[in-house]
Order: sequence, then C-alpha cells, then structure tokens
Amino acid sequence: MSEIFDFPYRKVVAVAASDAPTPGGGSVSALVGALGVAMTAMVGNLTVGKPKFADVEPQVKEITGAAYFIINKLEKMVSADIAAFGKFMEVYRLPKNTDEEKARREELMQKALKTATDTPVEIARTLLEALVITEKLSKIGNKMAISDAGVAAYICEAAVNAVLLSADINIPMVKDQDYVSKVLAEKASLVTEAKRLKEAAVAVVEERMK
Repeated sequence: MSEIFDFPYRKVVAVAASDAPTPGGGSVSALVGALGVAMTAMVGNLTVGKPKFADVEPQVKEITGAAYFIINKLEKMVSADIAAFGKFMEVYRLPKNTDEEKARREELMQKALKTATDTPVEIARTLLEALVITEKLSKIGNKMAISDAGVAAYICEAAVNAVLLSADINIPMVKDQDYVSKVLAEKASLVTEAKRLKEAAVAVVEERMK
C-alpha cells in the first residue's frame, strides 16, 4: 500500500472506501494535504516568468520549491503512517497467554502506540509548513490564480485537524503521561497556528480578488 501515490486516482478512492484498514484517516489526510499544497505550487508556477511579478520572482520560486518539497515529504509520510498502523496490528496480534508474553506485548504496544501517534503529528507539522508558505504566497502570487491559494489554505488547515484525530485515538492508551502532555500541548499549538495562518491567507486572497 505504500505505493499508493502510483495508483490511478480512481483506485486510490476505491481502496480508501474499501474494508482495507489502510489507507486510513492519517494517510488520507496526508493525501488531501498534498493536493492542497499542490495548489500552492500551481499559483507559484503561474506567477514565475510573468513580467508583472518579476520583482517577487525570487521569493515565489523559493515558495514553489518548498511546496514541491512538502508534497514529497507528505508522500513519505503516507507510507510511514501505513507502516505505523501495520506495526500496531502486528503487535496487537502477539500472544498473551503467559505473564511474560503479556509483559512483552504491552512493552511493544506502548512503542507502537507512540509511533502511531508521532506519525500523524509529524504530518500535521508538515501541513503547517504548507500553510506558512501559502500565507506568504497569498500576498504576492498571480492575482489571476490567487483564489487557489485560498483553496490551499482551506484544505491544508482541514487536513491538520483531520490528521490529528489519528493521534487522538491513540493517546488514551499511552501510559507515559509526560509524553501525552507534550503531544496534547503540541496538538493544541498546531491547531491554533493552522487556523491563524488559514484565516490570514484567506483574508488576503479575498481582498485581492475584489
């Protein structure tokens, strides 16, 4: 399933809709986020090379390059999310007939839960990077395509909120409360900052479309 980026889009939708456990919510959020930041790249590409925007071209090139980097990173994170779920299920199926087996299974389960939590949080961090560059581009991108910067902002913020649900479902099972506190604090920060960046980008986009 890690090769999902090579699937025809119709197959991606079909597999996501099936009873297969992957791609699940975390992977789908990353896939959607990649489409969002692709809109950022598109606005950048429609700005570079236009004489009217020559004065901001170096900045736009940098933003566009960053958008492609983020897309590639999200592709890797889809694979990581699928692998994390696979590891969790592998541990879940371990025998628990003896005290020794139970203890070993619990130890591995706690590690698997942290990995399955860390991965969606990392996806959210990456999507926040997408929002940072989208907010910058909203101010200087080609006005003829600037609505798509707003699309990118809306999609990436939604993907941040969506992917963090994949962390939320694991957190109650994690016993390390220091770890839980750190994750919850970062989650709150990511959600707040994503909303701020989305609103800032959309406000600029709406003003520039008038």
